[in-house]
This record gives sequence, structure tokens and C-alpha cells, in this order.
Amino acid sequence: MAKSVREYSNDRYPQMSYDLIRELFVALGIILILIIILAGVFSTPDVPALSAKQVDQQAPTLLVQTALDDLSAQDPISTYGPPYNNTPGAAQSIGFISPQSWAGVQLPLTPAQDEVLNPLKRILPIYPTLSGPIQQFESATNKQQNAWVTAADNALSKASVTSSGITWPGDPSQYGPLPEILNGYLSLARTGLLESAIDGAGSPMPSLDRTKSLLLLEDQPDAVYANQLDMTGNQWGVIKETGNYPGAVWLWYYTLLYQVPPYNTSSSADLLVVLTVGIVTLILMLIPFIPGLRSIPKWLGIYRLIWRNYYKEVREGKINV
Repeated sequence: MAKSVREYSNDRYPQMSYDLIRELFVALGIILILIIILAGVFSTPDVPALSAKQVDQQAPTLLVQTALDDLSAQDPISTYGPPYNNTPGAAQSIGFISPQSWAGVQLPLTPAQDEVLNPLKRILPIYPTLSGPIQQFESATNKQQNAWVTAADNALSKASVTSSGITWPGDPSQYGPLPEILNGYLSLARTGLLESAIDGAGSPMPSLDRTKSLLLLEDQPDAVYANQLDMTGNQWGVIKETGNYPGAVWLWYYTLLYQVPPYNTSSSADLLVVLTVGIVTLILMLIPFIPGLRSIPKWLGIYRLIWRNYYKEVREGKINV
């Protein structure tokens, strides 16, 4: 008696007609409802962004130190290079590859003016006593300005700093106009309007470009805050969420590279990581077109294990190939 041979494609499972588009929208609707319910029940805490007012209340010395660093150009942004300034040799590069230099200065920023002095100038109508100290500081030579800032920086650990003001030790003249300027700065931060004064465009409407105010706290204050939340770089912070919740876990391969040499010791780590991930992603995308590499699945033979029932039926002659 001849062996029964059957077609593999359509006779193994019962067939029925269906509306694929309708099923798609039904599935999307169910998923949307589940997302809304689960987000409401299990959503992460809404931890507000760090503000100058919060720093002023919890660690006013950090805010003073930030202002001093800005005034002396010792902050990271003053020497960051493009897109903020043209600091020589600051742009990340690997050989001739330097997208940071190619883009150039797109967001010119001078922290001493943009982050400290200009915000105080905007409140002169209601704080006119600041006009003299600001003029005195701006009219001084760079050498004199640095002398004042250095004196204040050295004395900061001995100063009495509260959210309401600073009491400096020693001869006040060694600090020049900085006591008045920094007290005004703390007062402005205490009102919660420092960020608005930094970003303000001279009109009653709030600024939509918050680049400058976001960069204000990016050094020590942000580092301290991130450390409290276990979200610093060496804590794999880019893939974490505030609290005990999963974050952007799909970025694990980015942050993994930052933890190992040569990435964690390179001055161009960001560019090196982006190029590495870009090249690996491109290779994965082009696997079907790369001779030899595209044959690896065939050489490994894992597909025969997955489709073992199919190949068994082929050997037994139950399926026409």
C-alpha cells in the first residue's frame, strides 16, 4: 500500500476566514486599556527636576560654589567647547572624526554672564542695590575678578552659609563686591525665579528654551542629587528610574561600554561609545548581505533543532518538499 503523503502548508490546521484589520484595532484597543490601567497602578514616582530653590534650601553652599565657578570660568561649560564655546582642544575626536567640531558653536554661552550676572540684572528694578556691585565686578580687570573669586572660594568652607545669606570671615574688602552679588543670587534662587531669570527673553511670556537654566546645576548639585537616587554614571544611572522601578533597560549596552576600558578612560568616551554602537548596529542590519557572516546561522544548525519535527516528517516522507 502506497505511503500517504500530504502537503505541509494548509492541511495540518483548520482554516477560517477573519478580518485582520479589525483584529489589529481590537488588539491595540486592549493594549491601550491595559497600559492606562497598569500605568495608573504601577507608575513610577514623579520626582521633580532639581531646582535652584531646592539647592538653596537644602545645600546653599553648593549653589554659592556653582556661582563662584561660573564667575571664574572653572565650571565645566566654560571649557566644554562646541556647541557652547570655542575652547581649543575641548571637542571630542577620534582621528579626523569630530562631529562636535563640525557642528561648531550653536548655543553660545558664557556662564559668568548668562548664569549669574544677567539674571541679577533682570531684577535690578526691584533690587536696585545690586547695580553698584555688578558694575564694580564687571568693570574690574580679569586679574582682580579672579582675586576676589579665589578669596571667596578659599573662605567658603569657613563662611556661614544659609538660604537667607552668607557671612564671610576676615576682611570683607578681599572679596570685593561678591558678598552683595552672592547674597542677591541666593535671594533670587530662594524665590524660585532664578531659572526664569536665566532663560528670560525680556518679555512676560515664559521662555520655551530652557537650555541655559538646565546647565546651571549640571556639575556638583546634579551629581549630589543623582547620587542620592543611585543614578550616577558609575551606578548605571542611564538605565534607572527614580525609586525601585525599571528604567530604560534597553540602553544597557550604552552604559556597559562606559564601565570598561578604553571607554571609561578616554576623553572622547561619548563619541567612542556612539561610534561603537553605531558600527555594531550597522553590522547587525547588514548581516543578510555580508557573505560568510550571513551563513553563520546555517553553520550553527540551530534552526534544525527548532524545526526538528518538520525535518523528521520530511525524512519519513510525510511531507512533499
